Amino acid sequence: MSSMIPGLPPISPNVSTGPTAPSGASGQPGTFGNTLKSAMQQVDQLDRDSQTQVTQLLQGDRQDIHNVMIAVEKADIAFELMMQVRNKIVSAYQEVSKLQF
Repeated sequence: MSSMIPGLPPISPNVSTGPTAPSGASGQPGTFGNTLKSAMQQVDQLDRDSQTQVTQLLQGDRQDIHNVMIAVEKADIAFELMMQVRNKIVSAYQEVSKLQF
């Protein structure tokens, strides 16, 4: 069963698993950095959308509290996922920095 996280680009099956050049070295943008930036922008957009819906609800412009709560929870879960990814990246960086060459 293949379930995808909405908003994240799919991983293409023809991606090379070998070492890759850093961003700019081969003229191609760094895909990891672009993917991370895109994911952070999507999390930010979910947060802004949920804030807008909450504001509309409080001003009386909306009556559907269920959809507002769903938007708030989506933003919260996306933020928690982003924080866990950040923690994993920091942890990996710390492990790499401990290596002696």
